[in-house]
Amino acid sequence: MSGHSKWSTIKRKKGALDAKRGKIFTKLLKEISVAVKEGGSEPDGNPRLRLAIQNAKGQNVPKDNIERAISKGAGTDAADYTELTYEGYAPHGVAVFVECTTDNLNRTVASVRSIFSKYGGSLGVNGSVDYMFDRKGVFDVKRIESMNQDELTLELIDGGAEELEFGDEYVHMTTAMEDFGNMQSKLDELGLEAESAELQRIPTTTVDLEDEEFASVMKLIDALEDDDDVQKVYHNLEATEEQMASL
Repeated sequence: MSGHSKWSTIKRKKGALDAKRGKIFTKLLKEISVAVKEGGSEPDGNPRLRLAIQNAKGQNVPKDNIERAISKGAGTDAADYTELTYEGYAPHGVAVFVECTTDNLNRTVASVRSIFSKYGGSLGVNGSVDYMFDRKGVFDVKRIESMNQDELTLELIDGGAEELEFGDEYVHMTTAMEDFGNMQSKLDELGLEAESAELQRIPTTTVDLEDEEFASVMKLIDALEDDDDVQKVYHNLEATEEQMASL
């Protein structure tokens, strides 16, 4: 569930999203093109591009696709994208925050409004749910077997880690937004590779629903995630193990 799941839940969610991998690739490649247009095509001098490439590789986006996205962003005919957000509520009081990247504002607002309406939600004004989320750095990092877990924990805390969860192959952790860059530097120092690293919106409170209500909310969230202009969807819906399996 976007923005507040721990590693074990995230892995199941990723499995459930395999059928949407084409959509995921499109969104990751769009982020690369936007990053290039904003800060240039050299990853060493463009932190946003470096992070976008890293996340694309973490999702196994082919190298050729990444290179084409970089070339596209650097071209004179690159799309003029605008980044914007929408806030609202899904059915049963679930808060929803939507991040979009679009080259057509009218198309995007019409589409997002239509999805909220179709699935029983309501689109709100800016600030209507933003206060219900904290911005956090979220990292999934490949473990190095030779590193002692206690020593690694101390190093990551020194880099700004607020919460850590050790899996068999990965470490899932969160940082304060202002420590995002510090953690990237710490990982480089330790020779650790992040499968994904991004700023997310973590809900301060969550909503638990019965299975039928849960399914109705997920229809809205899935429809938003399927929209080509939507990059990320955050919400405060919590899920049981059984509800996650149903995805």
